[in-house]
Amino acid sequence: MKFSTALTSLILIVPLLAGEALGAAAVGRAQGGKGFGGNKGAGKGGAQNGNATAIGGAAANSTGSAAANSTGSAATNSTGSAANATVLANNGAANNAGAANNDPQTSLTLNPAVIAPGFAQNGQNQAVPGQVASLTSTNNFINFCLTVNKPLTNGQQIKTGSCNPAPMGVIAATTNMPASKFVSPVNGQDIAPNTAFTISMAVQNLNTGNFVNAATNYYSAPQQLDGAGNIIGHSHFTVTSIPSFTSTTPQNPNTFAFFKGVNSAAVNGVLSEPVTAGLPTGFYRLCSINTDANHMPCLVAVAQHGTLDDCVYFSVGAGNGKNPFAGGNAAASNAAGAGAGAASNATAANNATAANNATAANNATAANNATAANNATATNAGAASNATNAGAANKGAGKGAGKGGQGANNGGRKGGRRESRLGRDY
Repeated sequence: MKFSTALTSLILIVPLLAGEALGAAAVGRAQGGKGFGGNKGAGKGGAQNGNATAIGGAAANSTGSAAANSTGSAATNSTGSAANATVLANNGAANNAGAANNDPQTSLTLNPAVIAPGFAQNGQNQAVPGQVASLTSTNNFINFCLTVNKPLTNGQQIKTGSCNPAPMGVIAATTNMPASKFVSPVNGQDIAPNTAFTISMAVQNLNTGNFVNAATNYYSAPQQLDGAGNIIGHSHFTVTSIPSFTSTTPQNPNTFAFFKGVNSAAVNGVLSEPVTAGLPTGFYRLCSINTDANHMPCLVAVAQHGTLDDCVYFSVGAGNGKNPFAGGNAAASNAAGAGAGAASNATAANNATAANNATAANNATAANNATAANNATATNAGAASNATNAGAANKGAGKGAGKGGQGANNGGRKGGRRESRLGRDY
């Protein structure tokens, strides 16, 4: 009976103890969730409680981490992917804007079709004495200005120098190279001092009157041609003071007496610009500077060609209005004329002498002929006289014969003396 009672009591107590253990485990789990370690329990029960808490925490952490990581990663990756997609889209839009718009002139990418393969060789494969190697490039020198310590030209006139990234542009053919010649003043002309005058220049193969803003677009665009193949541009007139017409000293380009960009177009092929204040007394050189619209010197197809510009030399108040160059030519012409006149006069004199000589010869011949005629007459007269004398002699002889020997002798002596006198006249 006592055994039965004890057994019954044990059966009743075990469930109670088990419930307490389960309750303690639950409390331990709850406390562990609040940050209290389950290892604070004593003995085996405490260890079991701690293990149970650890197992519960691991499970909780696993579930929480997986959920959190899954959610965070998904959110983060999703956001990152979206951000990357936006960046790629922007980059693609920037890089492909030109392609999308079919306009390579707005693209930041060098089109392979315009790469010049000849730029990759330095030219020394056909070297001549003194020739230097060229710079080379496989990308048309698009980043050349990164190699020098200079600011970009950027359309400005930078007096300390700059680097210009703009390409040179369209080159004029040999049939369209500009040519110019000053019409006024002419070479060697003298102009009154401080008196207004006009510079005029004839020009060909330059589409004049085209110029851009020199303060913001200097050298900022490539050279262009019009429909006829002529350079689209304009000209400039610059006058520099020089010591004399025979001076050989190079002049400083920063110093000039007059400069003017000729903004107007040529009229009947002639550009004109007034020098309203004139110039002081002295000697001057006048030159043209023919350029494209962006003020770049004209570029043509070949290296060997005549100058595309013109220069003349003139004086102001130094020659009293006389042209020393033209004067020299006139003097030479006068000298030549004088020489020719002298030669003509000499010829005339010679001709006159010849004529005189001919006349003298003719006169001499006539005189000789007259003398001969006279002589002939005299001879004839002498013969006649002789005949007369002979007749007279014969008559005297006859008389002498008739009157005696004395008359005949007298007639003979007279006839002999007359014959002797006529003979001395020959």
